[in-house]
Amino acid sequence: MTIEIKKNNSETTLEIVGRLDTITAPALDKTINEDIGDTQNLVLDITGVEYISSAGLRVLLSAQKKMQKVGSMKVTGVCEEVMEVFEMTGFADILVIE
Repeated sequence: MTIEIKKNNSETTLEIVGRLDTITAPALDKTINEDIGDTQNLVLDITGVEYISSAGLRVLLSAQKKMQKVGSMKVTGVCEEVMEVFEMTGFADILVIE
């Protein structure tokens, strides 16, 4: 998995490519908790993510809770397979998905 960070004023976009699973989820968690600074708006562009596991879902939920305190978070570029996981787990109702 690769994560590219793009900052624009108070908005940070993380472009994620690869599988978001037990092995890669800690890297995303670390990036969100250590590398986004004082971001008020977080955009997770997961156009390049074709698979997400429960570990990946936990990271997204943690990020959502963190960002609710300081601003907002949205997820973009969700493929059909990942959207099915979001719908089955109820994450489609929790996350802002565009």
